Amino acid sequence: MKYKRILLKLSGEALMGNKSFGIDNDRLAEYAVQIKDAVSTGCEIAIVIGGGNIFRGIQAEKGGMDRVQGDYMGMLATVINSMALQSALENIGVYTRLQSAIKMEQICEPFIRRKAVRHLEKGRVVIFGAGSGNPYFTTDTAAVLRAIEIEADVILKGTRVDGIYTADPEKDKTATKYETITFSEVYEKGLEVMDMTAFTLCKENNLKTIVFDMNKTGNLKRILEGEKLGTLVTV
Repeated sequence: MKYKRILLKLSGEALMGNKSFGIDNDRLAEYAVQIKDAVSTGCEIAIVIGGGNIFRGIQAEKGGMDRVQGDYMGMLATVINSMALQSALENIGVYTRLQSAIKMEQICEPFIRRKAVRHLEKGRVVIFGAGSGNPYFTTDTAAVLRAIEIEADVILKGTRVDGIYTADPEKDKTATKYETITFSEVYEKGLEVMDMTAFTLCKENNLKTIVFDMNKTGNLKRILEGEKLGTLVTV
C-alpha cells in the first residue's frame, strides 16, 4: 500500500452518470464498490463531493441571486450527494461517518478534526459535506483544507478524464497528457484543474495531487497499490 491516508475528491457532475441532472444510482453504486475495494487495501479514506449536479452557487449569481445565498444552497447540495454516497457505501457493508461544516444534527455530525481522524483510524470512511462552511470557497478548496487538517498523504481527484492534458481532450484531439506537472506549471499554462485558492493551499503545504479517471473501474485501488495512473501534481 503506497498511501496510509488519502482524501478522495469527487465532482458532483460525476454522480450524474448519463443523466443531465441529479444522481445516477448506477454510477453511485459503481463508485461505492470502488471505494470498498480501496478500503480493503487498509488505506484510510476521506471523501469530499461537489454539488454541481444539483446546484451551483456561482451560476445562481449570474441569474441575479445573491452570491452568498447561492453558495450556501450549493453547500446543501453537497450534503445531499454525501448522504447518497453514505447510503450506497453502507448498503455494501462499508462503515462510514458523515461530517458537515454546517450543523445538521439530525443527519450528520458536525466537523470535528480529532473525531474525523479517530474515525479514520478505526477504518471508517469519512465523508465531509457542506464544503468549508464558508461562501466564496469551492469544494476543491474544502477538499484541500480537510486533507491538510487530517494530514492526508495525497489528494486523489477523480474525474472523467485520465489526467491533466495540454488542452481539453474532449474538445481537442491533439491534446497530450502530462505524467507529472508542478503547481506552478499548471498556473502558468492556465490549465483548469482546481481553483487558485486550492492550488495555493496545496503548494504551501506540500500536498501532492493525483488527477485520474474515476469512471474506469479499479483505478482507485490501483493507485493505492502504487500503480502510476493519471497525472501527479507536485510542488
